[in-house]
Amino acid sequence: MHLLTPSFTRHPKRTKSLLLLGALFSGSLLVLDSGCKGDEPEPQNRQVRVQVLAINDFHGNLEAPTGSNGRIETEPSKTVNAGGAAFLAHHISQLRAENPNTVVVSAGDLIGASPLVSALFHDEPTIEAMNQIGLDINSVGNHEFDEGFGELLRMQSGGCHPVDGCQDGTPFGGAKFKFLSANVFTDTTSRRTLLPAYDIREFDGVKVAFIGMTLEGTPLIVSPTGVAGLSFQDEADTVNALIPELNQQGVKAVVVVLHEGGSPAGRYNECPGISGPIVDIVNRFSPEVDLVVSGHTHQAYNCVINGKRVTSAASNGRLVTDIDLVLDAASGDVVETSANNVIVTRETADTTVETLVNDYVTKAAPLRNKVIGNTPVVLSAPVRPLPANSSGESVLGNVVADAMLAATRDPGTGGAVIALMNPGGVRADIDAGDITYGEVFTVQPFANSLVTLTLTGAQIERVLEQQFPANGSPSILQPSEGFSFAWSASAPPGNKVDPASITLNGVPLDMAAEYRVTTNNFMAAGGDGLTALTEGKDLRTGLIDVDALEVYLRAHRPLTAPSLGRISLVP
Repeated sequence: MHLLTPSFTRHPKRTKSLLLLGALFSGSLLVLDSGCKGDEPEPQNRQVRVQVLAINDFHGNLEAPTGSNGRIETEPSKTVNAGGAAFLAHHISQLRAENPNTVVVSAGDLIGASPLVSALFHDEPTIEAMNQIGLDINSVGNHEFDEGFGELLRMQSGGCHPVDGCQDGTPFGGAKFKFLSANVFTDTTSRRTLLPAYDIREFDGVKVAFIGMTLEGTPLIVSPTGVAGLSFQDEADTVNALIPELNQQGVKAVVVVLHEGGSPAGRYNECPGISGPIVDIVNRFSPEVDLVVSGHTHQAYNCVINGKRVTSAASNGRLVTDIDLVLDAASGDVVETSANNVIVTRETADTTVETLVNDYVTKAAPLRNKVIGNTPVVLSAPVRPLPANSSGESVLGNVVADAMLAATRDPGTGGAVIALMNPGGVRADIDAGDITYGEVFTVQPFANSLVTLTLTGAQIERVLEQQFPANGSPSILQPSEGFSFAWSASAPPGNKVDPASITLNGVPLDMAAEYRVTTNNFMAAGGDGLTALTEGKDLRTGLIDVDALEVYLRAHRPLTAPSLGRISLVP
């Protein structure tokens, strides 16, 4: 049985002092009332309060993330800066002090698709930071498999990288917290899992199980070699099959930490119109599941689905979800839950974690200064907002799109024939002369993954129309070589792009045919209002965008800057 209080309720902490005060008054009444038991609860009614602090999709963001990846919308057109490991550490420390019965959990993608400071050292800095923060559990996400499951196991157990060794000059001790994954099997016959399926914690005599779940679709979006020999099974079926086993161990309180999620229409602490895979999964969970901590979609929400509390804390450490569970000591079950998504503001930093991060920033400096290419001319980034009488095309936008296409066009991996880059993801010009890795990382600082998917010609046309919102400035996509289109500034929204002008290698796009298109994970999830991209099929995740650009610049050194003309502005 689950009694759910509203998301904004902080009942367990607000009443703590009142309960103590009540106990004092009750004690004085005992004396005056000659042995009366007062209002003390009977033993069978004793309650235990447990706090769960949750994050998800941290993606190695040790430094405070920039741009939209480092902000949380608090109300329409108003955002606050959020995130950064040292600030996250401070917030978790403050929240932990409110309840000694605290468990800190992550719902996957703790590492992978990480910025330079973590990625350069194979995400060891993030593991070390989370050890300092006091993370207890990380449910394995798809990005934990980016370097293969052998590397994932090294993250848990420690040891130097098999190729690069101990790059920072010190041994890597591995995670002090537990990686969990109940639905990733090395042997389906014996039901042997790659990592432990769950972790049982006991609080004042009451047991709580935390089940870790990995995205079932992981093999479809990571390199096949990294997960060869593993079986990824249905999330709900796996959880439900574990319930009898947990019951036999005296566990009635069950928390699922799941790397899969949904998309709501509201802001960070709301849940209007929640949709996506999380809804079906939660609806199929056993009634004995009490709480679901989710992730993967990088969305923030605080929901009740089918009687169960379901939360997500956006991404990059911008939020921490503060969840309270009230347990009945006699039955061992959860009788009340409440949750609140807390913004990780940047007023106060934890000095220990800050020192660790700054140390790795210093160690990363030589890479930042490494020369990886050369350009005889300035490579100009897209200008936003779009100036009048401009098609929106830019030289650097073309270069980035060409690099994306080059990294994903291999026919053996379902190769792309078109690449599209959002202009907001190309953050700075590159000056003429030598190009350093630091410059490239400034251009693409978000560590977005390349995503290749299948769209029809008609869907591609819809994507191009979505560059022009009914209210707001155009956001012109940067196309790869061979793909072109024309648009009209005077035409109404929905009819800006002439379908006949959309060509691939000089041939008009066939509206009924299918094409493999590369974007980044931000766009593939519908970012910048490009919702037509979410209809793509057969998604496959590739390199981090900045890595693809580095490879391209090394292969084209010096770079011949592409000419403009892929996008045309017509009357």
